[in-house]
Amino acid sequence: MILTDTHTHLYSKDFDKDRKEVLQRALELGITRFFIPAIDSAHTKAMYELEEDFPKNIFLMMGLHPTSVKENYEEELEHVREQFEKRDFYGVGETGIDLFWDKSLLKQQQAAFKYQIQLAKRKKLPVIIHCRDAFDEVFEVLQSEMDDELFGIFHCFTGDHAQAKTAISYNMKLGIGGVVTFKNGGLDKFLEEIPLKNIVLETDSPYLAPTPYRGKRNESSYLKMIAGKVSEIYRLDLEEIAAITTNNSRDIFKV
Repeated sequence: MILTDTHTHLYSKDFDKDRKEVLQRALELGITRFFIPAIDSAHTKAMYELEEDFPKNIFLMMGLHPTSVKENYEEELEHVREQFEKRDFYGVGETGIDLFWDKSLLKQQQAAFKYQIQLAKRKKLPVIIHCRDAFDEVFEVLQSEMDDELFGIFHCFTGDHAQAKTAISYNMKLGIGGVVTFKNGGLDKFLEEIPLKNIVLETDSPYLAPTPYRGKRNESSYLKMIAGKVSEIYRLDLEEIAAITTNNSRDIFKV
């Protein structure tokens, strides 16, 4: 059984004391593929070091996280562009719009999001979308950029059934993480109505740990609990969920 964590920040400082042990716990459970989204230039070195330590299991992406979009966002996007000139990546992101913390930089977030979508389309790579308190705003940008080249993952999907169908209509797969295990998360109410071909699994570690670890540090080994909950919802064996979602990740990342 091979499980794929399509979104994990294993380079985070939260793992500085036990990163190898965290990876080993996941590997022992059959979680062998870890897709690593970027945040901003301050984290690039740590991402490269992670890849160097675990070259067979780590797949890096490059982008600018919406909460890192500040007045200097064009400089940060230039850093993203420079990294793509130096090497290949498996996706662009994470990007998107986050209005939970700060609504004053919406225009800058929209501009950075559009830039990264266009970069992904030029590179024929998936775009990895972060959306918090911003479904309408994200969908507006996606609508403006919609064409045959657009595809990716709506990371950490927390919307309702209608929003799920809209995301899928933009050629996005839904990244299902710890929220699916939350008592009032809402995903369990409609998820089985979404064809499994449209779903990938993720942890977003060290954030959003599943029940019973909610509120604590998340790690990639907990992906098996997320997969277990998804298997309950779809009434399929865990092995089948692992196989389908890993194949879906291969369709997205081409590896």
